[in-house]
Amino acid sequence: MAEALRLESVSRRYKEGEGQLEVFSDISMTLAPGEVVALVGQSGSGKSSLLHIAGLLEAPTSGEIYVGGSAASRLPDQERTRIRRDTIGFVYQAHHLLPEFDALENVMMPQLIAGRSKAEASGEAVRLLTRLGLAARLTHRPAQLSGGEQQRVAIARALANKPKILLADEPTGNLDPRTSGGVFDALLEITRAEGLAALIATHNFELAARMDRALLLHQGRLVEGTNLPR
Repeated sequence: MAEALRLESVSRRYKEGEGQLEVFSDISMTLAPGEVVALVGQSGSGKSSLLHIAGLLEAPTSGEIYVGGSAASRLPDQERTRIRRDTIGFVYQAHHLLPEFDALENVMMPQLIAGRSKAEASGEAVRLLTRLGLAARLTHRPAQLSGGEQQRVAIARALANKPKILLADEPTGNLDPRTSGGVFDALLEITRAEGLAALIATHNFELAARMDRALLLHQGRLVEGTNLPR
């Protein structure tokens, strides 16, 4: 089976006084192209740490991360940065938009950094923002947008460099239930339309049940979530 992302026997431990705190141990999983997978678990279970490691933002204590079939976690910083820029899109609970730039400029920014022309970056930003229902809000700055609209801009920004993998950490966690549902619908629709492999951390079992499958992070172990409430 083709793979977009694979974690093999990944563990994460932190020093704590004279000992070590184990966040999780011996985590293995594979994410296929076009597959949308939920990562569920209680607050503090290590979901964010696992996403950071999967996205090459942190190194695992042991184990390996494979991106597109190639080992990546021990590469030099510059090479890991290139992989993140070109292959992986990130969406966080907080949108982290640049307040001095409008929606269009926020989505153009990562493309310009990656070397695209201004015309190319603008065209792709317009396409993504329109796809996410923001065609009338292109020139609005974050402070002029609702929370749901801001998160849609953040989703567009995450997809701007045409990544193959999307990692999302509680992407609707800061939104009210009604807004959350609309943003999640938009995220799921555009992720599937773009053919991305997506790993989406959430504590919302209703949202998790709408994805292709769910993985439960519990007591430092990752198990297939076959009995999620629906």
